[in-house]
Amino acid sequence: MIRVLLADDQSLVRAGFRALLDAQPDIEVAGEAADGEEALRLARDARPDVVLMDIRMPVLDGLAATRRITAAPELGDVKVVMLTTFELDEYVFEAIRSGASGFLVKDTEPEELLRAVRAVVDGDALLSPGVTRRLIAEFAARSKEPAAADALARLTDREREVMTLVGIGLSNEEIARRLVVSPLTAKTHVSRAMVKLGARDRAQLVVLAYESGLVRPGWLG
Repeated sequence: MIRVLLADDQSLVRAGFRALLDAQPDIEVAGEAADGEEALRLARDARPDVVLMDIRMPVLDGLAATRRITAAPELGDVKVVMLTTFELDEYVFEAIRSGASGFLVKDTEPEELLRAVRAVVDGDALLSPGVTRRLIAEFAARSKEPAAADALARLTDREREVMTLVGIGLSNEEIARRLVVSPLTAKTHVSRAMVKLGARDRAQLVVLAYESGLVRPGWLG
């Protein structure tokens, strides 16, 4: 079972998500939080697989709660997906840099929400790839990190090639087809790149691809 924690200050929003998620045979709601402080406490107590975290909440906002969750070693397996009413929001980009695995707009289709929850647990695909990549490109272009470019020296030529394909939004299966290798081999290259660069997950690998200049905004479809 995939265990999901809902963190949103609007009870109707939480109720809608709960109804959708609880109706799935492989997903259950592990708890609900109305503010970031409660979300942090429940994440520690319930150890969910995924936290659906609203950005704007009282007491402690979603960004601060996300940073605390992703910084806690004991919560290393907990994935955070940010919820926002806007497709492009610089705060979402900062959340991804801080460890969030991606984001969803609140009016996303139910099927996309379910796909996203399962995808982030599998670690196979970046959430809402088109929107997320546009957002990452927008803000990474403004703040190039020299250290990110230097870090690429740790990668093999094949790992840099794979990281580029991850950066433009390809899944492991798509990378495998592009490079004529097995999906398992593609996944292995992605995992090795993440370990060498200290990336928490695939989303951070995409950020590093842009910040290092390995992928450029003009490459987006």
